[in-house]
Amino acid sequence: MVAPLDGIRVVDWTHVLAGPACSYYLGLLGAEVIKVERPGRGDAMRHRGGTDKERAANGMSTAYLTQSAGKQSLALDLESEAGRAVFERLLKTSDVLVENHRPGTLARLDLDEDTTRAINPRLIHCAMTGYGRGNSLADTPAYDVNIQAISGLMALTGTEETGPLRTGAPIVDYASGMASAMAILAALMQRERTGTGTFVDVSMLETAFTLMSSTITDFRLTGRAPKPQGNAANSRSPSSGIFTCAEGHISLGVNEEAQFRALARALDREDWLSDPRFADPSGRNRNGADLGQAICDALQSRTADDWERTLMAAGVPCARLRTLPEALKLAPSRERAFTSRGPVGFCGLPFAMQGITHQRVAEPPQTLGSGTRDVLIALGYTPDEIQTLADRGAVSTDW
Repeated sequence: MVAPLDGIRVVDWTHVLAGPACSYYLGLLGAEVIKVERPGRGDAMRHRGGTDKERAANGMSTAYLTQSAGKQSLALDLESEAGRAVFERLLKTSDVLVENHRPGTLARLDLDEDTTRAINPRLIHCAMTGYGRGNSLADTPAYDVNIQAISGLMALTGTEETGPLRTGAPIVDYASGMASAMAILAALMQRERTGTGTFVDVSMLETAFTLMSSTITDFRLTGRAPKPQGNAANSRSPSSGIFTCAEGHISLGVNEEAQFRALARALDREDWLSDPRFADPSGRNRNGADLGQAICDALQSRTADDWERTLMAAGVPCARLRTLPEALKLAPSRERAFTSRGPVGFCGLPFAMQGITHQRVAEPPQTLGSGTRDVLIALGYTPDEIQTLADRGAVSTDW
């Protein structure tokens, strides 16, 4: 089975998380990915992130490893004339360039989208920035934590007591990577029809807004600014949210009438169905605090683990709160082989389809510059020319 992106070459000129994640996803779909890094230190993420300090000290931090398998590392000095010539030759033979540099950096290096697409008119140049082009913040640096703060996402998380909280994982980074990969796939389809490449302008801020789509719509149509809801469900149903059990916590997603009836029966509280406070949705909404307390009281008789089995069997949308190690042991995690849709030990794609297997990117993450010689040979450089480039410092000699 042919992989979806078999034959597509992607130049990954990115750093940190969002950009490398984008090209990693494309690699999982079968693309050849060449990661361009500066000689000496490479992607800064090689040396930070994660809890394994020894790996980080050796330039292979767990945060870097997460989205680096299957890529060839080309250590290239783009500020040298010889290095620039190598990069231009690489672009001429590639289908996609993914980068997440500020427009000012691209202008300084004379590698903006007009220049790269003049080098290769079929090239798809995907630029990932904090705020997108064409606005006063276009050249402003930004990380996931900045975008969570400025977008309003952080203000929705937590409670009035805790104050705003960042989500526990860099969701804007990875969502931006997915958004960019989706945009690149659309651009490749467009190129099939037009024969020419295009420029893709991805905004992390707009990605964060997309993650809050229903909240934004609600505000724009009602004028009511959203407030932090803690562990309450976004549906605002009083029978949805996180509830404490005799041991542990359980999440309930009881939003429909049939679901509430199933919950009442499973909790052995069918009296709720005739109680004027809870018998219909309007009554439950008026008496939400009383209902929430009644649910908490009922759940105190058993553990969250017990209740999860009972409620799931009754058709009640629910889930016991789990730690990450527990979640990775779930049947869907094991039986759908999420991790095996990427190289062993690393996360894969959140979907399965024919032609996508972990064997496509079986190569482990490379040390800085270890793919340089192979990439240059593939570009037509002779051994003597490669040595000359190395002697000039245009490419890394660490191969």
